[in-house]
Amino acid sequence: MIARAPIDRTHDPALRSWVESANDGGTDFPIQNLPFATFRHDYEERPRIGIAIGDQLLDCLEAARCGRFDPLDPAIRDALQGWSLNGLMALGRRDARAVRHLVSRMLEAGSPEANAAYALRDRILVPLNRVSLLVPAEVGDYTDFYASIHHARRVGALFRPDNPLLPNYTWVPIGYHGRASSLVPSGSQVRRPIGQTRKGADGPPSVAPSASMDYEVELALWACGENAIGEPIPISRAGDHLFGVSLLNDWSARDVQAWEYQPLGPFLSKNFATTVGAWVVTADALEPFRSPLAARGPDEPAPLQYLDDPEDRARGALGVTVEVAIATAKMREAGLPPLRLSTAQASDLYWTPAQMIAHHTSNGCNLRPGDMLGTGTISGADDSARGCLLEITRRGAEPVQLPTGETRAFLADGDEVIIRGWCEREGAARIGFGECRGTIVPAK
Repeated sequence: MIARAPIDRTHDPALRSWVESANDGGTDFPIQNLPFATFRHDYEERPRIGIAIGDQLLDCLEAARCGRFDPLDPAIRDALQGWSLNGLMALGRRDARAVRHLVSRMLEAGSPEANAAYALRDRILVPLNRVSLLVPAEVGDYTDFYASIHHARRVGALFRPDNPLLPNYTWVPIGYHGRASSLVPSGSQVRRPIGQTRKGADGPPSVAPSASMDYEVELALWACGENAIGEPIPISRAGDHLFGVSLLNDWSARDVQAWEYQPLGPFLSKNFATTVGAWVVTADALEPFRSPLAARGPDEPAPLQYLDDPEDRARGALGVTVEVAIATAKMREAGLPPLRLSTAQASDLYWTPAQMIAHHTSNGCNLRPGDMLGTGTISGADDSARGCLLEITRRGAEPVQLPTGETRAFLADGDEVIIRGWCEREGAARIGFGECRGTIVPAK
């Protein structure tokens, strides 16, 4: 069975916090969420770990110095005073759950632990608008999957109309190894890459700034614990190795990609930048929003044994809604709000996080704390759920019409892409992932 955390008091939709902004029904960060981040105060270089509550951030270093984490194991206290989330990720999901439970009691209105925390509020809480949010962990390795069959079919049809879905897709979770060194935090500028492209089927390629810049709406899955080299993680234990989930934008230079991807897949078309959302919503916070694996078609095979588990079939998918919007420079100058481009559901993905983890390690590959797995573009069956411009504009043939009169086949310099994500269902408090933003700037 997949490791399952209980739905407990921390998920109770009736819980209220003494941090009033956390009780606003529109906040991404109610007390039922408590996502982790790595941040820096504006007055110092040292990064710290924080936990979001409403429009505030619990400074874990200050909370530890004030003795608020004394009930925890010393190893957990040390990890919470680290420079990134890697230390806590190394300890694993169970210890992260212990932090979640203690912080929930500290921030709950009327709890025994609340009085002491409230008295220290000016020291242990800092407004979110006064800190810089960073990439949550020091990422050693980054793998990007291709887990949406709807995305795979649409993209395949653009390049291979007679054979859109390759025969291995329904059998094996497809992925490629990305570049961890070019992961950047939300809010960063993304410089348009220069690359080798070729127009038409004949003639030599040329080197120039990419003319087909695109985004990909994804989720980042953060690994915790560690498996030794040569020791696969069975799907029945894969849940123990999922620390949490963030938003992710896998920027793509489509013209470079089209020329280089045969025979080994993406290279320079992907490795110039990937924007990572600041907030890691823990696997425990997501428990109320687990859902069944998307149904397979009658002509599609059942997963092979190492990718199949009854609990994963029943509740292995993530009930996360993802939405992407664009704000061009001209829109911002005119004071216009970002234009929503699409909304999709992570529960529509063909492969679950547990299947991705199990497959990634099935050959004995070791995952380390802080490793990041991207889901690949999240798209749905409906046209309103297309997760990138390549799909939306059908490779540029049908440009998006913008309220300023502009059109976009692909991204222009000055365009800002904003990805948002949230979970909601009846009987549970809505929780969110904040935003994952990035702005394209001209090539050098």
